Amino acid sequence: MASQRKVAFITGANRGIGLETARGLAALGYAVALGCRDEEKGRAAAEELKAGGAADVEVVRCDVADIAGHDAVVRRLEERYGRLDALVNNAGIMVDPGDFSAGGLDTTLTVSMETLRRTFDVNFFAVVALTRSLLPLLRKSPAGRIVNLSSVLASLTLHANPKSPIYHMKAFAYDASKTALNAFTVHLAHELRDTPIKVNSAHPGWVQTELGGKAAPMPLDEGGKTSVQLATLPEDGPTGGFFHLGEPLPW
Repeated sequence: MASQRKVAFITGANRGIGLETARGLAALGYAVALGCRDEEKGRAAAEELKAGGAADVEVVRCDVADIAGHDAVVRRLEERYGRLDALVNNAGIMVDPGDFSAGGLDTTLTVSMETLRRTFDVNFFAVVALTRSLLPLLRKSPAGRIVNLSSVLASLTLHANPKSPIYHMKAFAYDASKTALNAFTVHLAHELRDTPIKVNSAHPGWVQTELGGKAAPMPLDEGGKTSVQLATLPEDGPTGGFFHLGEPLPW
């Protein structure tokens, strides 16, 4: 059954930045499908959104790392909505050992190959696979939008600059996986350049989430703003870019 509302699917949407992105899109009148590994937590998040006024929210079980399960996600979204107007690839992990709070970290020679592979499986390979699977639904939208949740820590330009604020913050597995994700953004935007679909990477900011920690300067309720902006770009908006709150970031 096709939805009369614009439809957004957000992975990792039961908490943190994903939930705030869902809240922001729901406030704009979108039907929001919450992609969640844990359906019970997803239902709790959906009830929270509905209590806040969201009119059309549902939970879709989605473990992004379970690539074999992506077909079931596609079928559910197709049956329920008939198309997809915005895909927000929000789910991700950071499992590099160490603590940035000491003022610096470089895991390049210490992070295990297992951690590298696990990080890339979730932050890169799963995103590529899920996006490919959902492209037929995005093509049914008159103005499809794809948002890949990246990080300023993906910026090779800033990592190579001794004067940049992230110069000493080198969580190799996480950073490299997000740099690869940015490459996917650029390549996919080129592939889709003659379509209405726009593809961009988002740096949400250093947000007070379970991942960001309490020391982060950005409150949680602002963490979804960049993703919402990129998911709702107008026809003349950018594609193939890397942004934080409307400002471009260096690759």
